[in-house]
Amino acid sequence: MAIAKSERLMNLALCLLGTRRPLSKRELRGSIEAYLEASGDDAFNRMFERDKDDLRELGLVIETVENLEGETGYLARRDSNRLPPITLDAEEAAALGLAAKVWQQARLAGAASGALQKLRAAGMPEAGDSYDTQPSALEPRIPVHEAAFEPLMLACRDRRPVVFDYRKANAARPETRQVEPWTLECWRGHWYLAGWDRDRGAERVFRLSRITGKVRSRAGAFTAPVPDVVTVRETVESWAGETATRSARIRLRAGCGYPLRARAQAATEGGDGWDELEIPYGHGLDAWLVEFGPDVVVLEPADLRADVVERLRAVAKG
Repeated sequence: MAIAKSERLMNLALCLLGTRRPLSKRELRGSIEAYLEASGDDAFNRMFERDKDDLRELGLVIETVENLEGETGYLARRDSNRLPPITLDAEEAAALGLAAKVWQQARLAGAASGALQKLRAAGMPEAGDSYDTQPSALEPRIPVHEAAFEPLMLACRDRRPVVFDYRKANAARPETRQVEPWTLECWRGHWYLAGWDRDRGAERVFRLSRITGKVRSRAGAFTAPVPDVVTVRETVESWAGETATRSARIRLRAGCGYPLRARAQAATEGGDGWDELEIPYGHGLDAWLVEFGPDVVVLEPADLRADVVERLRAVAKG
């Protein structure tokens, strides 16, 4: 089986940190299993150079020196790669303790718990434990139910292209999408992936609950530049309907649709069991309204009504 890149980088870092003398490419290749599996010298050299650059980008200080045989050698001195002592005040420790309790997903919860234990062992103030001993009526949670979350999170971290089948809300069948993943965003309880759609040659946003089947990783580098975090977040919010450009009028069944009522700019109670609301209309509102099913009827504008009807018909077709 192919060895994961993260494991290969870890093995290379351990070799460079554990040696007292510079190690040549030849010695490193004989010490790391992934390099032994490389098909030929050229493949190994390319892999090694990429790994070395990735480790340096992550902050590892790698020295290049010439050994006694005249070969170029590499090592990472421990004194050059030792982090300074971690000092946290009580408020910072409390914030970390609260943040570690946010994740509900099992693997992330375990990693957060392990990190807290290491910080406490290093002397983190006991005030950080107050969130463990004092129950609270309200606690933050980030639910992660989609199977696609973990592979996409790793692909975003490692900058690996992915392929998955995606079913749009108004489509009867899923389509295969080739994506360069940038980041994951949670908005209104749903997870979204923002990235570069290779087939369409444009930035796209995908809702994780509409990904069907497995997320498959692909080799190779990204072909499009990755924007900064703020730009990606704005894209997710805009796609999901956060940016409103006009208003829409809808009828909403009495006692239903409280998220819509919370956003209403105006509301009129009807005597027939239905209320009329004016709500902000932005991109993605049609997909949100469909989630309320028969409890919502769009009055205007006509294009929004047509989009909602089209989506409902696609759902009815299965």
